[in-house]
Amino acid sequence: MCETNASLHPFSSPAASQCSTSKSTPVHYPNLPVPYTTSTMPSAPMPVGGTGQAEMPTSQVELSIACRNLINADILSRSDPQVIVYMKNDWQDRYFELGRTEMILDNLNPDFVKRFQLSYSFECVQRLKFEVWDIDPKIKLGSIEIYDTNNDFLGHFETTLAEIVAHQGRQFTAPLSGVKGRKNCGQILLVVEEVAECKQVIHMSFKAQGLKRTRFWSRLDPFLVFGRANEDSTWTVVHKTECLHKNFRNNKQWQPIVLRARTLCNGDYDRAIRIEVYDDRFNGQHKLVGNCFTSLSRLVKGPGAENCYDIINRKRAQRSHSYRNSGRIVLSNVRVEEELSFLDYIRGGTQLHFAVAIDLTASNGDPRDPNSLHYFDFHGKPNCYEIALRAVGDIIAVYNRNGVYPAYGFGAKIPPLNTVSHQFPINGNATQPYCSGIDEILRHYRTTLSSVTLYGPTNFAPVINNTASIARQYQTGHNYFVLLIITDGIISDMYATKSAIVAAASLPLSIIIIGVGNADFEAMDELDGDDVRVSVDGRYAERDIVQFVPINRFIAKNGPSIRSQADLAREVLYEIPEQLTGYMKSRGFKPGNASSVG
Repeated sequence: MCETNASLHPFSSPAASQCSTSKSTPVHYPNLPVPYTTSTMPSAPMPVGGTGQAEMPTSQVELSIACRNLINADILSRSDPQVIVYMKNDWQDRYFELGRTEMILDNLNPDFVKRFQLSYSFECVQRLKFEVWDIDPKIKLGSIEIYDTNNDFLGHFETTLAEIVAHQGRQFTAPLSGVKGRKNCGQILLVVEEVAECKQVIHMSFKAQGLKRTRFWSRLDPFLVFGRANEDSTWTVVHKTECLHKNFRNNKQWQPIVLRARTLCNGDYDRAIRIEVYDDRFNGQHKLVGNCFTSLSRLVKGPGAENCYDIINRKRAQRSHSYRNSGRIVLSNVRVEEELSFLDYIRGGTQLHFAVAIDLTASNGDPRDPNSLHYFDFHGKPNCYEIALRAVGDIIAVYNRNGVYPAYGFGAKIPPLNTVSHQFPINGNATQPYCSGIDEILRHYRTTLSSVTLYGPTNFAPVINNTASIARQYQTGHNYFVLLIITDGIISDMYATKSAIVAAASLPLSIIIIGVGNADFEAMDELDGDDVRVSVDGRYAERDIVQFVPINRFIAKNGPSIRSQADLAREVLYEIPEQLTGYMKSRGFKPGNASSVG
């Protein structure tokens, strides 16, 4: 394989690699070392609506979910519930999945730890739908784990975000329904709270002292559940520790806990925090050992007598006058640190660099066909890819002060050899694939459509690996790369793509995948490692670097146009700040004080 500039240049074309074997100097990403300063840092993107002015969020809120008295759909055990949350704005014609809670084994009264952050808009009708399912556990076939697809529906509930927000009292309770033949499907409990601006992160550790067994004939397998008080005297679960299980006799300390202060108490240091100790039971009916109460203002005082807590079981205390406690838990370590934010790094000199890859495979349809996702309308009506490029390009432009983007196509036959390429510059220049702004990308995109033959297969791995090869050269904390892939969703090289993502997860790189059209995007969800980290051959990605967004979620009913660019901006770039800060922290990079890791 020849060693050329193409091996070091972002999105090098396979055709461009057919060159002399003489070794040459690397081609550098343009203007990489130029840092941002506070005075030159671009402002945040202003949302602009497509068919109307976008709604600006009134506030950011956090949604917590619990259920009570669910249907038991299992025979030999209890239901293993999970809640799927859907959302629909008034301008959308169908619901889109917002996310899923974790699945809790054998529990008809689950309190889910996972919560959802939403942009609440006073002037917009934001409809929510909650579906509760009994998720059957994984079945292991050799080394392969699969899910039983015969999950049982346990009920649903529909409302609006405004109705929950306007409810008197913190906890909104509503009946579940929708299961044939069942009048009572249980209840769903929803708590919405405005998110406080709080950047503290709490690191703390607890150990057990003399915890009492809940059954004389069996060992104690304790775990902790943290809850924060609501104004109406209810509690919201915010964290669960691991269970000590067999190690309890030799290791009486739980793993260190790391929580944002806004999660633990929404930044209110005097807010009551309840710590419950449970004895783990294999059937999900965990036995309460007891509980205690504290606050963050008390915890931050550190180890000592004030942070040694008697665990009280009130039922046992009522039955016996001689009862004192069920043991103790002791704070063994606590540390509060300021969370470094995305803007801290941007202001400190970290630059974002964007690259674009466009799916030009035959599954999109013949560009001359009005039903094609690439249909070229001579009257200027944009197709789905142009909508995605324009909407996302306008968002990310302010973060790239150079306004220069390498832009590539993949999956088409390109002239003059008419061979399939999985990476070629849409401007036709293999050594300088850069386009000055989104307008130039759109011009070259239309020109490319008329000169190439849409073919296939749809392979992501080449463009991911090539971007990763560039990011690998700039692991200094001064630069971060974002690869935008726009596709119709029918992926062909899943194994190779997963391998590429696992390898790239240790680099300063994030990947945004925009799905266009109405294809089945289940494979894309598999790449988005929000709940399950991407893995291949037993190797797991170091961190989640992929965000998948179906653009149809934001298309107006009478499109094609983007109804709410503000919502699209939030969805597309939602994970980038945390992915960037996560990488920087893992490498020990501080804002404005980055250094080489090589």
